[in-house]
Amino acid sequence: MNSRILVVDDTPANIQALSAILKEKGFQISVATNGRLALELVARLRPDLILLDVMMPEMDGFETCRLLKASPATRHIPVIFLTARVESEDIVKGFELGAVDYVAKPFNTCELLARVNTHLTLDRLHRENESLLLSILPASIAARLKSGEAGIADHFPEVSVLFADIVDFTTLSNGLSPQPLVALLNDLFTQFDHLANEHNVEKIKTIGDCYMAVCGVPENRPDHAAALADMALGIVEHLKQFNRTRGTDLKVRIGLNTGPVVAGVIGRSKFIYDLWGDTVNTASRMEATGLPNRVQVTAEMQRVLAVDFDFEERGEIEVKGKGRLRTWLLLGRKTDSSRRPDAPVP
Repeated sequence: MNSRILVVDDTPANIQALSAILKEKGFQISVATNGRLALELVARLRPDLILLDVMMPEMDGFETCRLLKASPATRHIPVIFLTARVESEDIVKGFELGAVDYVAKPFNTCELLARVNTHLTLDRLHRENESLLLSILPASIAARLKSGEAGIADHFPEVSVLFADIVDFTTLSNGLSPQPLVALLNDLFTQFDHLANEHNVEKIKTIGDCYMAVCGVPENRPDHAAALADMALGIVEHLKQFNRTRGTDLKVRIGLNTGPVVAGVIGRSKFIYDLWGDTVNTASRMEATGLPNRVQVTAEMQRVLAVDFDFEERGEIEVKGKGRLRTWLLLGRKTDSSRRPDAPVP
């Protein structure tokens, strides 16, 4: 889709000339004759770039730019001042208000088009970089990195951690060529990602055929355990539908645990947001010692969820590095009739 440019000018001859030049190059054009109308159009159309005159009735270009940059919804739109006001203090003021460029009238057509194309390209690259960064890091962590904060490491006293692993995936992978194998994992983990977004859970990473997620990080959340339990149950159900659709017979082991963690960013050129601590290790052990298509949880996780979820006690199992631990299998949410807040926790 061609970029949309908003021309803000109160002189009909200027509007006509700019519109003709830009339309000839394939741009979509919208026009406002003063700052107030420009703000109304921006709210409705979200143009890709704004060419803004300074001297206009009702609201001049400087005030318009100030208001655009003050709003989180519009501050990212590149603004180029196109004006006969070319005194040094005016140019400086324009850049201080957040404009990306300042072009004097009368303008050279080739120069103006070059500047427009340059700033549209820079804006597109910036948005692509933002999207890439947010696909790697939580939004709040990305914002902290962009602000110049280094060595991000935080302690969270109470979060919940999930590990999900495909059962016998090594055997499956031996029977598939690389492309369909990767496509299968990509399709499956994309569904897990959708579930994570639905439950406001933070995906941490995939390790081969293992999927790791956390709730309560990087923003504190009092219902972290319940949200992650709902996601875990959703994974099991989605996998059944996935198998029906793809004609596969995949099974998954899921482990949950709750407790304190340390979370932070490691790496320079290839950084990652990761978790550390005994809570993470034990959640991984819950997955590794679990049962196909079941969600195994620690006693701590069962205790936190007991009011709202049903469980089946599995008993004590041997856990590497932990000895014998009492574990439970998550069955599902309790119905309203079966929920007893005053019931004793086993």
